[in-house]
Amino acid sequence: MGALLLPAPVAGTAYAAPGQLLPAQEPGDTTGTGDATGLLMVLDASGSMAEDDGSGGTRMAAAREALSTAVDALPDEHPTGLRLFGSENSSCTDTVLAHPVQPLDRDGLRDALGETGPTGNTPTGLALERAAEDLPDPPAGSFGRRTILLVSDGESNCDGPPPCEVAAEIVGNGVGLRIDTVGFQIGDEGRAELECIAEAGHGTYYDAPDGEALGRELERAALLSADGYRFAGEAVEGAADPEDAPLVAPGQYLDTIGPGQTRSYAVELDAASAADLSVTAVPHPGVAVDRRDGLALLLEDTGERPRRCDSADATFGDDEGAMVLSQVVSRVPSAAGGAACDDPGRYTLSVTRESAEESDTAHWPVELRFSVEEPLADGVRPAASATGYGAAGPSADLPTGEPEDIAGGTGFNDAAELGPGVWRDRLLPAQTRWFTVPVGWGQQLRYRVEIGNEPTHEGGSDSSYVRTAAYAPHRAPIGRGEFTVDRAYRGEPLAVDLGTVPVTWTNRYESGAAASPVRFGGDYYIAVSLGPEAVSIARNAAVGVVLRVDVLGEELSGPEHGASPLAGADEADEAEGAGTEAGDDTVTAADSSGGDGAGWAGPLLAALSGAAGVLLVAAAVVGTARLRQRGGPAGQGSPGGPGRGGGSPT
Repeated sequence: MGALLLPAPVAGTAYAAPGQLLPAQEPGDTTGTGDATGLLMVLDASGSMAEDDGSGGTRMAAAREALSTAVDALPDEHPTGLRLFGSENSSCTDTVLAHPVQPLDRDGLRDALGETGPTGNTPTGLALERAAEDLPDPPAGSFGRRTILLVSDGESNCDGPPPCEVAAEIVGNGVGLRIDTVGFQIGDEGRAELECIAEAGHGTYYDAPDGEALGRELERAALLSADGYRFAGEAVEGAADPEDAPLVAPGQYLDTIGPGQTRSYAVELDAASAADLSVTAVPHPGVAVDRRDGLALLLEDTGERPRRCDSADATFGDDEGAMVLSQVVSRVPSAAGGAACDDPGRYTLSVTRESAEESDTAHWPVELRFSVEEPLADGVRPAASATGYGAAGPSADLPTGEPEDIAGGTGFNDAAELGPGVWRDRLLPAQTRWFTVPVGWGQQLRYRVEIGNEPTHEGGSDSSYVRTAAYAPHRAPIGRGEFTVDRAYRGEPLAVDLGTVPVTWTNRYESGAAASPVRFGGDYYIAVSLGPEAVSIARNAAVGVVLRVDVLGEELSGPEHGASPLAGADEADEAEGAGTEAGDDTVTAADSSGGDGAGWAGPLLAALSGAAGVLLVAAAVVGTARLRQRGGPAGQGSPGGPGRGGGSPT
């Protein structure tokens, strides 16, 4: 072990024996955590808001009720404030902070709303400038996501820089601040101005033709802000040139990447350990993207003529709007040894962001996770690989019964833990919910996502999507295999589902994306996404979703051939030679090349095994994205995640 070229672990990392992954890490367990730092609602209280809203009341009365609805929906303690403009006089300097940004005070916000105009002019640009000053700065080294939520019924009528220019200036590269806008019964000129503000502010424009729609869109925008991805990691700055790449130890890191940019990082690897480098990019949800936009990952050695060890990409797969993207490249030492990337030394990961000219230009926060898995102990003979679904296939019976309510996480770092059962959650347009399920050696994850009847807008013909993705503990996407993970959503009932093959150490040598990532036990992750265009379909702010989750098979004590069930070593004989009902393809199946496995077992692997190993894990979490793999020695193949076409988001 003394010869291993492993750097010292950074804060927030930990070690475990092979196949034993640590529980999902809370965001606060790692330095540099970037929780959302605030939501500021900016309300137009100018004279036009005194007009009839078509229901017998004023626009201002409808706005008060809508903002109250949004405030009720926000999570407790979420920092929230209110700024008004045009509420006190006819001056073009009339804007006031009615309630500071502080832990959520619902009564205080309602009181502030009750004292509003409508009175004066519409100094939108000045209100935006002041709003940026109202929001607290994010903690140093973090990606605090601050949101300005602007509500107006018309365009600015005051001198000064155009509000669109103001938005671009205060938001900058868009890493920590976005501006969403809502047009309430607004005309063409006002809508064009608010759309421009949202685009310049790396945000989303919502249209509200009536009071009911205003409440719905405010609730959606506010919740998307409050439920933004929770980051974890230490700050690192990748280099534009691989030769200048900073060396990172196993752990989790935070960086940013702009359109067309490349970020490179260096790692030291020994000759026997497997290494995984995952990259998760988090654009503002729903902003403009092209279906081919995304990330391209390349892992190379650093010889005189660098050799490609693995490559992969993750693309959105459609142009509805941005969602989280996540992908992995790996260095898995070859089974026979002597391959080009088996040598010890320094390797570089290069991450390139590909972006169309018309796409959003905000810099994306990036979460980089580097984990190392040591080889099996000397003399351990692993079970054969397992590439068949058996009883966990598409026709598997899943749990029934009354669903239990649960709130999914915002990302990898706070995924909500599930066990077998029936679970219920709510999903906003442009949102992904994250869950984690413990799956041990020899076991299989199987789940289904169901959307029931939902009220929709009358006469609507728009279509969006519902998608799901599953990820291994090291964040590698798991291919769709025989399952349907992506369906068009029009407000009607539908289901998407996914499963894994049995968890088997030797799956790493398989070429298919459905098997190769399923190579050690631990927390596997489920991501469920609703497309951004569902905003024009669903009449409720969020849609209900039910997850039916099961873990099939008896958990084994380890990756070795003939491993006993954890329930007791006296059952080892029963486990020996046991298989699934459809194909005898569990990890305890015979270790020959027959059946569905590739036969990577026996003396060959025993000879290749190194010293007693450990598996380094940083925070165990997941991301979602439909992905397209370009190959590499680990053979991840085409994951076929939740996106469309050649790649995907979640």
